[in-house]
Amino acid sequence: MIPGSFSRGFLLLAVIALIVAGCKTVAPDRSISPVVKKPSRILFVGNSFTFWRGGLSRHMKALSDAMTPPLGYETSSVVRGGASLEVMWTQTDAAQQIATGNWDVVILQEDLPETNVDSFRKYSHKFVQAVRDVGARPILFMAWEYDRLNWISLDEIIDAHRKMSAELQVEVAPVGLAWRNSRSIKPDLDMYARDREHPSVAGMYLSLMVIEATISGADPRSRDPEPLPIRGLKRLDHEGTEFLRGIAHQSINEWKAPR
Repeated sequence: MIPGSFSRGFLLLAVIALIVAGCKTVAPDRSISPVVKKPSRILFVGNSFTFWRGGLSRHMKALSDAMTPPLGYETSSVVRGGASLEVMWTQTDAAQQIATGNWDVVILQEDLPETNVDSFRKYSHKFVQAVRDVGARPILFMAWEYDRLNWISLDEIIDAHRKMSAELQVEVAPVGLAWRNSRSIKPDLDMYARDREHPSVAGMYLSLMVIEATISGADPRSRDPEPLPIRGLKRLDHEGTEFLRGIAHQSINEWKAPR
């Protein structure tokens, strides 16, 4: 016969064992796929500055797919050579595409030398409102000056975008500012193609880095997948692309700094 104290002790240990067994954490079922965040659908609206060298839309998609994990971007564009935002509004289906495309972000690229500041202001209002009407996020793509149409300086282009940013409370991807910062440090790294108007490979890559970082809020210095399958990018060595990502980071911070 088991003594009473031993019996009671044995019973207590058994109860504790049962409680512990019932509280064990069940291992997660690894076969269940995690919830995937909805991809950001991005529409680019602009002229040849947007579609040059294969197009920023395609390059954004290539960057998205090359990252680990992928960024999940789906991209498209409405573009016309030489077009201002006024032309894009009045002579293309950009407004219709915005209204019906279920976009998350719309990049609006003005080419100020091709138009004037009053037109930029008027059609920025129209486009930004159209984008917001469908619950999407507008971003103005600040481009650059060039010699063929040299009536406006980069300082004036930057100023026009600052005013629109304040007036419409809209974000700006400060590409033109980034080009200037790159040229001031490494003038031999040419932002322009041979026509001295459109972007070189370096100019295109820097534009992409500034725009993507403006969309995501991520540090562009982290956007360095290997390989990045963009035609012509091999002309830039690793040092060159690293430098341009740093310029993108610096320029966005400069743009956002209190004035």
